[in-house]
Amino acid sequence: MKILVINGPNLNLLGKRESNHYGDIDLNKIENNLTDLAQMHKSKISFFQSNAEHEIVDEIQKYIDGSIDAIIINPGAFTHTSIAIRDALLAVGIPFYEVHISNIFAREEFRHHSYFSDKATGVICGLGASGYEYALLDAILKNK
Repeated sequence: MKILVINGPNLNLLGKRESNHYGDIDLNKIENNLTDLAQMHKSKISFFQSNAEHEIVDEIQKYIDGSIDAIIINPGAFTHTSIAIRDALLAVGIPFYEVHISNIFAREEFRHHSYFSDKATGVICGLGASGYEYALLDAILKNK
């Protein structure tokens, strides 16, 4: 199994910003934990982070050939604004999981709407960095 993890804007600052919402774990630690978990389940995992919407769209489009089995995406603020990323995910037809470290529904009202949730295989929010691991495990189990 091959899985791509995409992180959107400002997630490169995890561990340095708003620890009350995001905790103190940094993106590198999340990626290391996911790599270990994927290896335990004989799966391959790769990572991509960008603050630029078009770069995320380009990354998703690379896999229109079906060379990956699932996408785990934390779109960050693009959750509430990006029809372009939504369209790219739908165009490639790869099952995807939407992950948010914080509970977006316990935050500002503008964060309550997602352009991805209605099409995602699963949505995990408010469970901290563990949400990535839950999404990874579900993707692996569904493809056995």
